[in-house]
Amino acid sequence: MQEYIDFIRSLYPDKGALPLHEPAFGKMEEELVVDCVRSTFVSTVGKYVDEMERMVVDFTGIPYAVAIVNGTQALYLALLLAGVKAGDLVITQSLSFVATSNAIRYCGADPAFVDVDNNTMGLSPESLREFLGGCQRDANGWTHIASGRRIAAIVPMHTLGHVCQIGEIARIARESDIPLVEDAAESLGSREGETHTGSHGIMGTLSFNGNKVITTGGGGMIVTSNEALAKKAKHLSTTAKVPHPYEFMHDSVGYNFRMPNLNAALGVAQMRRLPSLLEGQRYVADQYREFFAGRSDVTFFTGRDGLGSTSNFWLNCLLFEDLPARNAFLEMTNKQKMFTRAMWKPLHTLPMFFECPRTDVPVTMDFYNRAVHCPATVPGRFVIEA
Repeated sequence: MQEYIDFIRSLYPDKGALPLHEPAFGKMEEELVVDCVRSTFVSTVGKYVDEMERMVVDFTGIPYAVAIVNGTQALYLALLLAGVKAGDLVITQSLSFVATSNAIRYCGADPAFVDVDNNTMGLSPESLREFLGGCQRDANGWTHIASGRRIAAIVPMHTLGHVCQIGEIARIARESDIPLVEDAAESLGSREGETHTGSHGIMGTLSFNGNKVITTGGGGMIVTSNEALAKKAKHLSTTAKVPHPYEFMHDSVGYNFRMPNLNAALGVAQMRRLPSLLEGQRYVADQYREFFAGRSDVTFFTGRDGLGSTSNFWLNCLLFEDLPARNAFLEMTNKQKMFTRAMWKPLHTLPMFFECPRTDVPVTMDFYNRAVHCPATVPGRFVIEA
């Protein structure tokens, strides 16, 4: 295993402690943030918020983007707009960061967990069909037979930036007339064919947390092809304030979820870097792919990259033979200040979600028992000024 550690360190010869991911900043970020401070427009109104939204639209090809304070609240608001209500069930995957299910619970709903695919780590269409097999459809939609609760939405997540079988999932959602909301938090730059993640359902959400491919410090985005949903998202995220030169009029319960201009200034600089940062992510992933090719005791996970989809390789993932081998590598690397991490604890095993409905999830548990997240920081030579 030391050979594997030495290889990963060789990608970053100038670093001591080696994080999973760290932001790539330069002169652009400093200049735009200073400009924003000097403008005094540092809160939720300012030119950088609008520009950040335009840049995401241009990059993803999704017609509308609404900047939100973080990815979790973006998903929460998207679920509200999709019609999720208290008492509902939202079908999602257990193999995800906790924010996915937290956003569902914020709506007063519960997650209903299905398994993931071996070749994507994302929500399995077969497991989705299995769960729907335990539901019945009537004039009011789908009802989970065992609990009597309404199925309000489907939320797949593009795990580690690998594109799930989103085409098939979208087909099932359309045939079932269940709203599809993509958790694309980790997949900026990932595509199914030429189509960016987040565009297959009624809405998608992105995250710009400090550990993502680009960052606004804290931030997220709702993306959609539906103009009415985009307008409503922007309205509700700005406290549902009705435009007026001096009166404070609000026409519904709104949310203070708009991304601050100060964060967006950082994001605009990061968006200008995005092509080179994605090139750097790809370079690092290719080194992993080549080094671990043909090894019997560990596999570098590539998803369906190059097989109809393109992954951003937000994090690099090694799959070990079993739980003891996984734990041994985690222990060795962290003792040597290479901060690898285990896969997230499957959400159905957490105390607040333990009683939620689910299918069997053997693939989820296999990934949890064998996967290690490894460094994916972009080498310095890719951090170029636009």
